[in-house]
Amino acid sequence: MNDHSSFSRIFPQGDPLPERFARYFIGQAYLAPLTADVALGVPVSHVTFEPSCRNNWHSHTGGQLLICTAGRGYYQEQGRPARALRPGDVVEIAPGVVHWHGAAPDSWFSHLAVECNPATNVNTWLGAVDDAQYAAAVGSLPPAGPVAESPFAADDTLRRTDPELVAICDAFVTDEVPRCGALDARRRAMVLLAACIAGRSEGMFRRQLDAALDCGLAPVEVREVVYHAVPYVGMTAAVDFVRVAGEVLEAHGVALPLPDQSTVSSDDRLARGRALQVAIFGEAIGRMGETLPADRRYIADLLSANCFGDWQTRPVLDAPSRELLTFALLASMGGCEAQLKGHIRGNAAVGNDRATLLAVLAHLLPLIGYPRTLNAMACLDEVLPADC
Repeated sequence: MNDHSSFSRIFPQGDPLPERFARYFIGQAYLAPLTADVALGVPVSHVTFEPSCRNNWHSHTGGQLLICTAGRGYYQEQGRPARALRPGDVVEIAPGVVHWHGAAPDSWFSHLAVECNPATNVNTWLGAVDDAQYAAAVGSLPPAGPVAESPFAADDTLRRTDPELVAICDAFVTDEVPRCGALDARRRAMVLLAACIAGRSEGMFRRQLDAALDCGLAPVEVREVVYHAVPYVGMTAAVDFVRVAGEVLEAHGVALPLPDQSTVSSDDRLARGRALQVAIFGEAIGRMGETLPADRRYIADLLSANCFGDWQTRPVLDAPSRELLTFALLASMGGCEAQLKGHIRGNAAVGNDRATLLAVLAHLLPLIGYPRTLNAMACLDEVLPADC
């Protein structure tokens, strides 16, 4: 996980498990002992699991406490359903109870492991949790994503004042919507952040960003999502989200400013931006300025140099990710149908098919509402009909 600086843990990652422990794990895990004074009698370690990593079935003669600190994971006792785990959850494991714990399929996961009754506590390691057992345990739960609950449920005030609204929205977001379209956690995190920016919702953005970082979105990816939105929503709106993103990242222990990512200069930004446009949209886009009235051709140059040259030549996000973000931004803003159709073509050109775009709209629906979703679907039907 050394290159996954996005994982917002507050305790050290530690080193890969030594062989005497690693042989009882599927996947890579890391161990960071936090206490050293044996006289205190409370050994505490920080354990971090890569996605899908889990330990074998096992038990402790003296019991154990797990205190979840970051990411998403699962705990299961033998003969009982798996329990989803989020930061702040506490698992009390009684002596002799056979169990396993580990990360979600698409998220890193960390917990504190507190050894109870250390003088007499002995681990008994049993068989591995094979792929079939793991899939059966976690597959019955809602598909994993950057939020384990709706953004409404994450609002403590709403949960107190409007519990009925929260219950309806939470069931809709976490149960019904994921069935309509599958997106990997990274893409879902990015398009939901884009929708919050387009909808000018700083509070919702803040909650979605906390969840996105927990599921593994890198700080540099977060910054690129916000920067990518600048030419679409405008600087006056985007700067507020740059500020909020900085506050959340620092709260997650990320040192700012992040490294620069610009790859263009004042001399080549126009040429490189236009070359990128042509690569995605074809040669016609390079001649766009020739069809415009003479007094507004400069807009075409600004679009090439700024929207594409300044922002989209940055290396953190690839072309499919950026086109998907543009699609999400335009659909969420509404009133941008002409541009949306153009970027549906752009998405198709870089490999984002109709099914992927429909999945994005399904996940955007709770945030942007039905009119904008249906208008975006109409554009999709026109550009990429179902039979194509």
